[in-house]
Amino acid sequence: MIVLSGAALVLPDRVLSPGTLVIDAGKIADIRADGPSSPAHALFAFHGHYIVPGFIDVHVHGVDGFDSLDAGDPIGAIAARLPRYGVSAFCPTTVACGPAALRGVLDQVRRARGEPQPGAARVLPAHLESNFINPDYNGAQPATCLRSPAHLAARGAGTSDADFTAGDILAEIERATPDVGIVTLASELEGGLDLIRLLTSRGHRVSLGHSAATYEQALAGIAAGARHATHLFNRMSPLGHRAPGLTGATLTEDAVAAEIICDGYHVHPAVATAAIRAKRVERIMAITDGSAGAGLPVGSKVSLGGRAVTVTEDACFLDDGTLCGSRITMDAAFRRLLRQGFSPVEASRMCSGTQAAELGLSGQGAIVPGALADFAVLDRQLEVATTYVGGVAAWAAAGAAA
Repeated sequence: MIVLSGAALVLPDRVLSPGTLVIDAGKIADIRADGPSSPAHALFAFHGHYIVPGFIDVHVHGVDGFDSLDAGDPIGAIAARLPRYGVSAFCPTTVACGPAALRGVLDQVRRARGEPQPGAARVLPAHLESNFINPDYNGAQPATCLRSPAHLAARGAGTSDADFTAGDILAEIERATPDVGIVTLASELEGGLDLIRLLTSRGHRVSLGHSAATYEQALAGIAAGARHATHLFNRMSPLGHRAPGLTGATLTEDAVAAEIICDGYHVHPAVATAAIRAKRVERIMAITDGSAGAGLPVGSKVSLGGRAVTVTEDACFLDDGTLCGSRITMDAAFRRLLRQGFSPVEASRMCSGTQAAELGLSGQGAIVPGALADFAVLDRQLEVATTYVGGVAAWAAAGAAA
């Protein structure tokens, strides 16, 4: 049993300060207000700290120099490093790639989920920022890897970026069905609605993104089963007062939960705040869209799907100047939301709670009795002091209690 006493506990509906958190057998056994006897019985004292649910990042390509499509075991490396930033669970995210590369990533995801590493973040089913997006809104997604969902029946050799079909990609998704969680696609493409119906019928969560969809085409995608929007505002048809586009459909349709990159660069803080207030924190998921440059200093050179990336003060960019993800980490996203005027309860909901609810992650995303003991201890400056996964300290800052 572990007892953490004296911290401000960020609960689903309030901040309990000071509070005591009791951990037993990897789960939260008790939550109580500190009383006169609590500090005397505390194993660890965290006065002046916050304890928040472990962050859940549903859109992250990499961190600390590792990209999900690198050679070796990048998924394991990313999982091992994310607790440093308060992350207890994440969806490994890919850019569009060939079937061989996709198979390699999904094999790693399967192994990581089946045999979790001690001291690592939980690996959730992958997020495929897939081959089925609009070429006009591809952004940093490699155009050579994009395929039309109208041609799912065709199968090719499936061995290289130049020699595969849409059907080959679908075959990899089907082969690894339990390990594919979110699939981003463009509903306006020919065959897009049929693909949404097919994927949702097999238990995948379809996200609308990298899309030129009109408001009406986006509504058709939602009617077909899409329940997620990939990085709201970025690489989607914009909001116009006469043409609301995918952005307008995402903001107005409660069935859809939206991601927002909370780095202050991809979306201006004023716009992000307005969207969150309009959509409600219960329908917003803060994400990093972190590249391998996340957590690294300005000037670092990394890769995204095999292409060179440079880390700048603002974000990460391909050599041709294309924006290709953020350098923010989830703890920094949490701090930014607080600076934008959101309460710790609201920020926690957007960094953990909404994700857990939308992905059906039982026992995650909230500090409540019976939940998994996945949480982050933040110091007075809201920096991560310790991250616990299943009641075990997965990462601790120098000098922090673990």
